[in-house]
Amino acid sequence: MKKYLKTASSLWTGRTSNNRLYLHEKVTLIDLSQEDVFTPRNKAFAILGYACDEGVRRNQGRIGAADGPDAIRKMLGKLPNHLATTTELFDFGTIHCQNGDMQEAQVNMALTVQRLLACNLTPILLGGGHDIAYGHYCGIRNYVGNDKKIGIINFDAHFDLRSSTDGSNSGTPFFQIAEDCKTTTNSFSYLCLGIRADANDQKLYETAKKLKVDYIPNNQFRLENLEHITKAVTRFLAQIDHVYVTIDLDGFSSAYAPGVSAASPMGFAPDIVQEVLQVILSSKKMISLDVAEMNPKYDRDEQTAKLAASLIHHVLHQIDQQ
Repeated sequence: MKKYLKTASSLWTGRTSNNRLYLHEKVTLIDLSQEDVFTPRNKAFAILGYACDEGVRRNQGRIGAADGPDAIRKMLGKLPNHLATTTELFDFGTIHCQNGDMQEAQVNMALTVQRLLACNLTPILLGGGHDIAYGHYCGIRNYVGNDKKIGIINFDAHFDLRSSTDGSNSGTPFFQIAEDCKTTTNSFSYLCLGIRADANDQKLYETAKKLKVDYIPNNQFRLENLEHITKAVTRFLAQIDHVYVTIDLDGFSSAYAPGVSAASPMGFAPDIVQEVLQVILSSKKMISLDVAEMNPKYDRDEQTAKLAASLIHHVLHQIDQQ
């Protein structure tokens, strides 16, 4: 398997029309190994895959997330296209983890994200294990520089703050980011939504406290608490210049997302995530987004892939309407 592959056109299929009524008719496939990224004349989105489950394997999870990006593409292409005629949607292919070299894949991800942002594109990344977050963040940081404050909002059951002293994995990305922040003038700004006590040990809570991580536990992350959640998210957004949003699909209840690396029936529901995404997007501070831990090996009736595609569809159209 090559380190990078252009997306096959067969992944973007669905109903056909004469008016680009579906996203598979809207998307343009770009081969990054053959073409330079260009600056679009209008609003534009950049789909980029991260085919890697090495971090999940190292973290003792269920492998299969390397096939996640293409599973999401298949569902996304079938959805209706309500984007403005002038808005552009590009698929820039997938970065692959070759021979278990996750660190190399993360470096390639960082370089590509930086490249996309420099061309005035909004990246939408498809994972792949949650180790996507470290490469993704590094790309954003390299682009905006050290003068801007980046905040991270993570929809997740897990803090993913495990120590990377003995090696990195899908459970270490935000610890790695926090460690990087110590070597610069950047502060570590991290908000987790949906944290579960049955998914994080005592040491992880201690690490979160030490790093001054903000979080809302899963038993409070529900629609009836929307006003409180909105205030917390708005307060967080007011303290930063840009927000990187990451959605770990294993944060959802397995009733909605069975196809993940660490499934649980105790997760949150899609409605609260959509409402909070609306708050985030209304701030116009979101610089980039990823959806992680899609594992088609354990999906049922493509339910999880459809959830991921619907969330991305929501984000694309909300940004397009701004």
